Amino acid sequence: MNSFVGKHVVTAALAALTGFAVSAHAADVVGNAKAGQGKVAMCIGCHGIPGYRTAYPEVYEVPMLGGQNAKYLENALHAYKKGDRHFDTMRAIATTLTDQDIADIAAYYAAQTPSSKNNPDK
Repeated sequence: MNSFVGKHVVTAALAALTGFAVSAHAADVVGNAKAGQGKVAMCIGCHGIPGYRTAYPEVYEVPMLGGQNAKYLENALHAYKKGDRHFDTMRAIATTLTDQDIADIAAYYAAQTPSSKNNPDK
């Protein structure tokens, strides 16, 4: 019985350490707005159209991204990627992004202002 409990304690400790290592790695990722500029082509297809609304699976007003807080954008993309936020198109896109891609895209959009050159969301 003690061996059984001991194995579970070790397994739980290893799982916790692995989760800590993964989250520590993600926390080390720093966004690069210049790199993000080359990663937003798919975003512009919807978010770059002023007043755009999707029609499937429901009518939804697509939010503007330019000038949003970087951490908010990162959290939103990670939530879509994990399935915690629900919109099929965004989930499909977010699952293809690495943590670095997400940080870069968030940094790019956070750096935008209404007067920014090449701001797709003026």
